Amino acid sequence: MPHVITGQIFMGLLFAFGAAEKRNAPFCQILGNPEFPLLSKDGDVMIGGAFSIHSKITQPPLSFSEKPTRLTCSRVNLREFRFAQTMIFGIEEINQSKFILPNVSIGYRIYDNCGSTLSSMRAVMGLMNNDELTVGKICSGQSAVHAIIGESESSSTIVLSRTTGPFKIPVISHSATCECLSNRNEYPSFFRTIASDLYQSQALAQLVKHFGWTWVGAVNSDSDYGNNGMAIFLAAAQEEGVCVEYIEKFHREEPEKLLKVVEVIRKSTAKVIVAFLAHVEMNNLLQQLSLHNVTGRQFIGVEAWITANSLVTPTSFRVLGGSLGFAVQKVNVSGLDDFLIKDFWDTEFRCKDTTTEISPCKGNQDLIELKDYVDDVAELRYSSNIYKAIYAVAHSLHSLLKCSKSQGCDKTVQVTPQQVVESLKRVNFTIKNGDQVWFDSTGAAVARYEVVNWQRGSDGSVQFKPVGFYDASLPPGQKFVLNTEAITWPGGNRELPVSVCSESCRPGAHKVLQKGKPVCCYDCILCAEGEISNDTDSNDCKKCPEEYWSNQNRDACILKNVEFLQHTEVMGVILIFFTLFGVSLTLIVVTLFIIHKDTPLVKANNSELSFLLLFSLTLCFLCSLTFVSRPSEWSCMLRHTAFGITFVLCISCVLGKTIVVLMAFKATLPGTNVMKWFGPAQRRLSVLGFTLIQVLICILWLTINPPFPFKNMKIYKDRIILECALGSPVGFWAVLGYIGLLAILCFVLAFLARKLPDNFNEAKFITFSMLIFCAVWITFIPAYVSSPGKFTVAVEIFAILASSYGLLFCIFFPKCFIILFRPEQNTKRHMMGKTSNNDTHF
Repeated sequence: MPHVITGQIFMGLLFAFGAAEKRNAPFCQILGNPEFPLLSKDGDVMIGGAFSIHSKITQPPLSFSEKPTRLTCSRVNLREFRFAQTMIFGIEEINQSKFILPNVSIGYRIYDNCGSTLSSMRAVMGLMNNDELTVGKICSGQSAVHAIIGESESSSTIVLSRTTGPFKIPVISHSATCECLSNRNEYPSFFRTIASDLYQSQALAQLVKHFGWTWVGAVNSDSDYGNNGMAIFLAAAQEEGVCVEYIEKFHREEPEKLLKVVEVIRKSTAKVIVAFLAHVEMNNLLQQLSLHNVTGRQFIGVEAWITANSLVTPTSFRVLGGSLGFAVQKVNVSGLDDFLIKDFWDTEFRCKDTTTEISPCKGNQDLIELKDYVDDVAELRYSSNIYKAIYAVAHSLHSLLKCSKSQGCDKTVQVTPQQVVESLKRVNFTIKNGDQVWFDSTGAAVARYEVVNWQRGSDGSVQFKPVGFYDASLPPGQKFVLNTEAITWPGGNRELPVSVCSESCRPGAHKVLQKGKPVCCYDCILCAEGEISNDTDSNDCKKCPEEYWSNQNRDACILKNVEFLQHTEVMGVILIFFTLFGVSLTLIVVTLFIIHKDTPLVKANNSELSFLLLFSLTLCFLCSLTFVSRPSEWSCMLRHTAFGITFVLCISCVLGKTIVVLMAFKATLPGTNVMKWFGPAQRRLSVLGFTLIQVLICILWLTINPPFPFKNMKIYKDRIILECALGSPVGFWAVLGYIGLLAILCFVLAFLARKLPDNFNEAKFITFSMLIFCAVWITFIPAYVSSPGKFTVAVEIFAILASSYGLLFCIFFPKCFIILFRPEQNTKRHMMGKTSNNDTHF
């Protein structure tokens, strides 16, 4: 609490309480010299003012052996001087008005605090105590002023408000924006005609986010104003997703820290700097940045400096050109310009008498030099706030003095500062330009800002061009309006500068934070297969639905390709070719057998079973076609049952032929008559019986749990295998096992009959065909289980075709060879083995 302690020290120095015991003459006097105002005028009621009309203070050396000399102020602050002039203008306008305080004159006492909290304390004491050396027997009494206008900076205003607070003297600031001043417990008598930094700091974060600047630097004054404002901005920036590379602060009297700040800015990668600085600190920073040639940065400014004409120098535009920031709205007050330029010098600051101590010209020759300077008048912004503050006090007094247009004001009423405080809470009026004036529960005005941009005019001058506005009183979505096309960026560019720690992650990638760095610093990692991100700067990737897959860019989910064995692809065409080729060969054999049906060879090999076998082989070839198509409910049931039944029919025929061979040779033995037990009728029944068993197995399979189309998404991640699920694996393997059982039985019987004597022993060829058949289907089982996707179907078709070709070639090729190329062997005599030894045996 340094300011409170200082105030208590000054109170102790300035007041002497009690009575002189030796002389028994009670009195109260000021210890030390009284503090005189820079500008003053007597009136029925008094309003005080405190402004930093000079910005530099020189403290005398302290030897502690003699009384220190007075503080010396230098370097005129033109903007603050205009504030003092505006205050006088408002007072004089009210004094001449017939509608407000008609018969009451307002006086003023304006002090110069020289931009120092030390001088601010002296100014506060002067405002409260007046100029008299003694004030009577007791020290308690009425304050010299009913209200105080000021100060411009938050730190000085805090000193002012804390000192006057115990005495309930209202303080109305025109530009002190620190959010800390909104605390009514600490500052119950403080008001301001400007909004709190709460709104400006939040608007700064929104402005930065609006332009996509997620990587910024932050510099603030090491004061209540800068520290509180920056704290609010940092909290708002975090909510907006903006990261701050560095946070630096310095005080106007700390040149070493300032050089460190310049070095940090020079080495940083952030191209945008949020400068929450008071006017003086910004001027110091600008000088150092110009000296070190630090340019090309995008400054985001606050109302304290963004429209300060004093910052416009021949070299400043290289550093601050293109700056954006929030400024107090420029309001034209009629008559003010003429007063500032002419009337003030003619009526209020007449320098005829320079001999008296309190002459406004005594020691203020530097102010007289400003008499003819008018360049800044058109850009004044805070003047309307001072004008509103004066009128707020006047309306409060008007109410307390019970003024009326006809009877005037009751001058007998003793108005206390505390009464003015309470009356200020209720004021609500409109000034002549149409602006409404009232104070909210924290004593502040509604937040309204212009967004201004540092630009060069056509004449080469620096202009503060409005490019938008912010109005906290408007509904959400309408508070912030920007005309981006009208903005000029640093270096005169029209392209928006980029200030990010990491480039935005395009759709299809996601952010992975870099270890030990803020959340705005990240690497862009491509989404994994099957995942997408369809937004810029996604934090993570989303999995595609089960039937979808990510595209090549990983920014959209597309339907997975449905894969099955098609008749248009190369593999399908090849398999269909061999299927049709097998059917053709079978039909050729059938044709050949029909043509030569009366020959001994055809007759001797059981022509009926041969034709039935050829028919079943044709069906075996054709059933493979059911596998080359898009699986459907019917095709899935058909392909497996057709395959199972046709192959059982085929093997049954082969088994019948094998049994015929065995029976035929058994019948040649003396005393046997076995052929009557396996005649044509028995053969047909055996084939039918074996086949009906398979039909029964298939019916049970289809009834209990039939095959069905199934989208297999486990084999491949990026595509769907459309296949026929077995339904019941037991049913499938029962069908296949029954075929295998018949094939093995046939193989065993044929193997037993392989050495029976005959010129044409068909059992040998059946043995060989069954050997191929079994080898194919034994090999099929592991290949079927291990083959992925549509290759499973291809393996099954290959097994069907291979075993069918094996049966066709092994059983019928030798017969066709004899019929076509060895017709001399196609005789009954040869079939009976009665040829000479040199006859050709097949």
